Amino acid sequence: MSGKTTSARPTPRLYLATPVVTDPAPLAASLPALLAGADVAAVLVRLTESDPRSMITIVKALAPAIQSTGAALLIDGHPDIVARAGADGAHLTGIAALEDALPSLKPDRIAGSGGLSTRHDSMRAGELGADYVLFGERDAQGRRPSPDAVNERLAWWAELFEPPCVGYAVSLKEATDFVAAGADFVLVDDLVWSDARGPAAALGEIATAIRNVHAAAPVDAAGQS
Repeated sequence: MSGKTTSARPTPRLYLATPVVTDPAPLAASLPALLAGADVAAVLVRLTESDPRSMITIVKALAPAIQSTGAALLIDGHPDIVARAGADGAHLTGIAALEDALPSLKPDRIAGSGGLSTRHDSMRAGELGADYVLFGERDAQGRRPSPDAVNERLAWWAELFEPPCVGYAVSLKEATDFVAAGADFVLVDDLVWSDARGPAAALGEIATAIRNVHAAAPVDAAGQS
């Protein structure tokens, strides 16, 4: 990996994670309009553990609704079914999972990396060829770093490394703070799906807030906001 270039920073984009999908039909029906209303770069599909054929069937049912909008479809884990399901890549949790998945995903598909609890793990993921690194997600016990710790990790990564960094946000404030810290993407899930106004209103609000924070960010002499 090399240091960041000095070109102006693009507006950060959204990365939407689905609830765990058992019946894809309702989600497939609602996703096109939802994704059309905000700048969503990718959708992370979460699957119930099942046999490969059943999981592939679910992903194939969702793929047109996601990919037709220009968003990438990533599967949470299960790199072995990515190609057969027509997905664009997988999100892997932990360095071991990333290492195991890279031969089946590269060079044609996306390999994202999360579960990176230390700076060393983050740098290792980048060295291995992760297409992005995710900071701030919950661990297996439901715990996650403090927002300040996530901000610090995003700022450190954004300043020094080339692969994009993603901040996992559980509130609108976190989403905007992570953008200000340097996140290239903001991952959202329950923040959207649990909003009483509906997911479209929630996603639109987050997208607008991200654009506003990015537009207000100062640009240094090198052109990096």
